[in-house]
Amino acid sequence: MKFNKLIIALAVSTGVLVSCNDGKKNEEEIRLEEQEMQTAEADKAAKEAEEAEMKAQQMKEEARASSIASKAMAAEELDTLVLALKAAGLSEMLMAEGEYTVFAPTDYAFSQLKKGTLEDLTKAENKEQLVSVLQYHVIPGIMRSEDLGKAIDAGNGKAKIQTVKGEELTIMRDGDQIVIRDGKGKKAQIVLGNIEASNGVVHEVNKVLMSK
Repeated sequence: MKFNKLIIALAVSTGVLVSCNDGKKNEEEIRLEEQEMQTAEADKAAKEAEEAEMKAQQMKEEARASSIASKAMAAEELDTLVLALKAAGLSEMLMAEGEYTVFAPTDYAFSQLKKGTLEDLTKAENKEQLVSVLQYHVIPGIMRSEDLGKAIDAGNGKAKIQTVKGEELTIMRDGDQIVIRDGKGKKAQIVLGNIEASNGVVHEVNKVLMSK
């Protein structure tokens, strides 16, 4: 009888030990599973962040590739302007994010300048003056041909627009053409308008605009 009780006691003790061990094993498995889940979530978040950064960089590169400066570089009739932008250090500005309208003088427009003017402007010591001239061709915001036309109509035939340089240009109509009058009273025609860029719009003009 005593022997039977002893057997039963041992069996119960063994069962309790096994149960405790199983409990510990289950807790360890749960902890490991939680760690694996946390690691997987962290890896997923890191991968998503990396993909988002790569996408943002790709979009930035695509925007730069279709920026105002890049459009000018791709246009055969704007070679002189591109050289001037580089000499003035403004290429980066016109590749950056933003919204600009640029009246871009063609090679023909630069050829109409007084002999030696362009050569003088592109000298290192005249960089500030060159920057000033080029900024006089840029206005903040986007104004397509139709927007220029609306502004002219709203102004009863002409309208003033402010450049990033802080000085004004006057836009008006000459027949069915839109012209820009600079500070010296000279007029430039838009020969090719609405060249879309990622950071604005370009209008090619046949004169270099000069402030007072």
